[in-house]
Amino acid sequence: MRSAPGALAALVLTSALLAGCAGSAGPADPRGEPGERAARSAKNPAHTDRPYRRWGLSAPLPEPPPPPARRLPHPAGDALPVVHRVLTRDKVVFLTYDDGAEKDPRFVDMVRELRLPVSMFLTDSVVGPGYGHFARLRSVGASIQNHTLDHAALRGLPYAGQRAEICGQQNKLRARFGIRPRLFRPPYGTYDTTTLRAAADCGVTAVVLWRAALEGDGELTYAHGPQRLRAGDIVSVPSGEPAGLSLRERTTRLLREVQQRGLTVGRLEDYL
Repeated sequence: MRSAPGALAALVLTSALLAGCAGSAGPADPRGEPGERAARSAKNPAHTDRPYRRWGLSAPLPEPPPPPARRLPHPAGDALPVVHRVLTRDKVVFLTYDDGAEKDPRFVDMVRELRLPVSMFLTDSVVGPGYGHFARLRSVGASIQNHTLDHAALRGLPYAGQRAEICGQQNKLRARFGIRPRLFRPPYGTYDTTTLRAAADCGVTAVVLWRAALEGDGELTYAHGPQRLRAGDIVSVPSGEPAGLSLRERTTRLLREVQQRGLTVGRLEDYL
């Protein structure tokens, strides 16, 4: 019985040593071990601190300035404004995507993570059954605009035919999204005074063309003026050829050029 105190002391000493060894590892991380955290980040890339790097950019896009107090004024009379670029001192350009042939789900992720205020000009016969993809794009900040029912060249067509192309797509987009777009882009950029009258009768408030176009190889071409991006430019991104760069790859190249020019991406609907 005399040995019991000694045994008890040894037990206390052993417990203390074990507690000290456990404490030397530092406080437990409630989020798990580093390997576990890395695995979770890989499964959920939206949690990364710098998502722009995953989209091929070396720096984040600057935040655009606040929207202007007033949009582009409507000219007197019945004619609609036809806009190639926006007259603004804001260091912004506007990204517009045509037709709706490309439906890459990762492009939705790109728009969401980079907060790109893109405008999608949709043609019903090209989109086909893929409107759900553009509903997802709209849910992450893209706007939906009108590019006719069948991508017909409008110039020279009678009023009834032009109205059917424009109003028909207005009705389709209203049925799909509950909206009637304010902006319209004529296919191939061709139009006449009949186009402007028909578009106005369909509820359009501006006809949107472009000064710069992004080709399938990711290179920019310019309709007129300086051969470089400048503030207020509207950039058209047509659907790419199957053998060309993907929509994400072309958009990355475009964003790099935007950043090199000291610009960022603005929301076209805030200015028109």
